[in-house]
Amino acid sequence: MTMKRLATVLAVLGGLFLVYTGISYLLAPQATAEGFGLPTWPQDQGEGFLAVKGMRDIGFGLAILAVLLAGQRKALGVAMAAMAVVPLGDMTIVLNQDGSAATAFGVHGLAAAVVAVTAGLLLREKPTAA
Repeated sequence: MTMKRLATVLAVLGGLFLVYTGISYLLAPQATAEGFGLPTWPQDQGEGFLAVKGMRDIGFGLAILAVLLAGQRKALGVAMAAMAVVPLGDMTIVLNQDGSAATAFGVHGLAAAVVAVTAGLLLREKPTAA
């Protein structure tokens, strides 16, 4: 598999996964939130915050797919490099709130690494001849 194809597959999977995760937060916020890694979650009116997270994930996922479909691979690389800060921040929050270290590193840390690697692959690509 070429590096370009690998970068494309990672970007598509990342975008689709974010859309899926966002929809999960909208349809089953409490059940989905349990996998985030924090020890407690808002109840009742606090579910609005989980819906916000769901919409954030959907927006990021759609943005990845839209920029990829537009053929702006360099721009996607820059955007994904910036987006890597989100799962890194999530990891830090989980750790600072006495959440699950396994989830912090295994889910959020790994996600940050995959996003950063995808960004690096996209940014290393040479422009194709017209």
